[in-house]
Amino acid sequence: MSNVAATALTPLTTLAEGGNHNSLSPYLTGFGALGALLILLWITTRFNRD
Repeated sequence: MSNVAATALTPLTTLAEGGNHNSLSPYLTGFGALGALLILLWITTRFNRD
């Protein structure tokens, strides 16, 4: 494994295990994604009028 891959692997593993990343709130991320999908659904239904 190259040195670049090994350097990138450590923070990714920490983040995947739940990590010490306090800026990512699971609730904020989930509701943000839900809100974005609902907006996209609304836009799609507005343009899909036959």
